[in-house]
Amino acid sequence: MSSKYFNFELIKTCSDTKARAAIFTTPHGEIKTPVFMPVGTNSAVKMMTQDHLYQTQAQIILSNSYHLFLRPGHKLIKKAGGLHKWMNWKKPILTDSGGFQVFSLSDLRVLTEEGVSFKDPKDGSTYFMNPEVSMEVQNSLGADIIMAFDECAPYPCSYEQAKEAMYRTHRWLLRCVESHKREDQALFPIVQGSVYDDLRVESAKFISSVESHGYAIGGVSVGEPADLKNRIVEVTTPLLPENKPRYLMGVGTPEDLLDGIFRGVDMFDCVMPTRIARHGSFFTPTGRGIIKNKKYEEDFSPLVDGCECYACQNHTKAYIRHLYRVKEATAAILMTIHNIHYLVKLMEDAREAILQDRFVSFYNEKMGCINKS
Repeated sequence: MSSKYFNFELIKTCSDTKARAAIFTTPHGEIKTPVFMPVGTNSAVKMMTQDHLYQTQAQIILSNSYHLFLRPGHKLIKKAGGLHKWMNWKKPILTDSGGFQVFSLSDLRVLTEEGVSFKDPKDGSTYFMNPEVSMEVQNSLGADIIMAFDECAPYPCSYEQAKEAMYRTHRWLLRCVESHKREDQALFPIVQGSVYDDLRVESAKFISSVESHGYAIGGVSVGEPADLKNRIVEVTTPLLPENKPRYLMGVGTPEDLLDGIFRGVDMFDCVMPTRIARHGSFFTPTGRGIIKNKKYEEDFSPLVDGCECYACQNHTKAYIRHLYRVKEATAAILMTIHNIHYLVKLMEDAREAILQDRFVSFYNEKMGCINKS
């Protein structure tokens, strides 16, 4: 699929793994992959201003159509000039279709072939979303990358449940393609099939047959163990077009990112770095640190030695621990800055290792440090 708005250039593939380094060009700039995308669910990354985000070197962020559909409404954001102007974010944006959020409301929704009726858990109002509505919402928001409206099967689920959700996802994808109106937005189809290899293979082949600027692997990070997640990715990625970006949805621990890159994934997103920061955790090379721990009371070193993020360059563990213990929001802000920067830098370092053909040693070193903790 040729386009004046999008281009994917594969620069290097690791000789011993499926790891890739590439450049994905979008209307709001280039994305150097592998890449981690911070999540700004309600059109803001929690605890962060846009200046904070720019300082982390984040290349692209994600917002959620379901939440913006409910509040403040996609029509208002369209009036404001689209999501980029609404947020004052000048780099690329990806919007999720809302499918995952709708299907997580298992007690508040009614599913038919036409779409999903659901109740807003906050006020009980009833809404309807289907492929056509999702495309209207996302076209109005104006993100660079938008996602097809899919059915995400829960984990665990039966083979028949997974198969039914997969086939509905395929049918809904064709309706999304028909309803998608903007050439300056890349619509990514989504592979489903739960943990069943044959379904994943069938789904990957089907969505690959639909011409697109990129492809996503959904239905992971929904409760399945890491070995099953890795097997799903391993089965799926070889069947997706080599000349298009591959996006593993909802994955965000350092080890998950490294495992995904190892298996040929280019793009990742997750709320994890912001969520754990608000609960007092921060990423380190050997795993997560817990800021409230007594051992940090007189620790006047940064969260991570050598880290170039704002938090580590300006503050100590002892200070941030104090802020957290007195419930000062600045503690969560500083750890959020650190956690996002940590994952962004991990992706930059992984990319450099791929380009220098040393990704295997890089992977083993990073995973070895995490597993020692």
